[in-house]
Amino acid sequence: MLSKENQFALLQPRGRLDAGSSVKLQEQIEAIVPDACTLWLIDLAQVDFIDSSGLVALIAALNRARQHRCYLAVCNLRPAVKLIFEITRLDQVFEIFDSQTAALNTICPSATATLSAIPQRIAA
Repeated sequence: MLSKENQFALLQPRGRLDAGSSVKLQEQIEAIVPDACTLWLIDLAQVDFIDSSGLVALIAALNRARQHRCYLAVCNLRPAVKLIFEITRLDQVFEIFDSQTAALNTICPSATATLSAIPQRIAA
């Protein structure tokens, strides 16, 4: 569990998460300052398609978070994206939440549930 002193990075890719857009997501992940952000939350609410390149970008993000002893979770998966996670069994690798609030309430129960306090918001 993370304490309320921890900082968050919120990534919100949009549209397709494929070979073209996964590079941008990887760049955004590289831009996260691990010392400043111990929770990395990737909100996939606006992602309507994901292919193997998108999955590779997410796995790379998870590996990078773990290397820096940070916590990465994903939330708001649309049914088609959730199905891909289930087929590839990545739903057993990633911590998946129904919403940003659910993720924060589970990971940081002592933190406020509002996301307006997130200092590092990264939108695709």
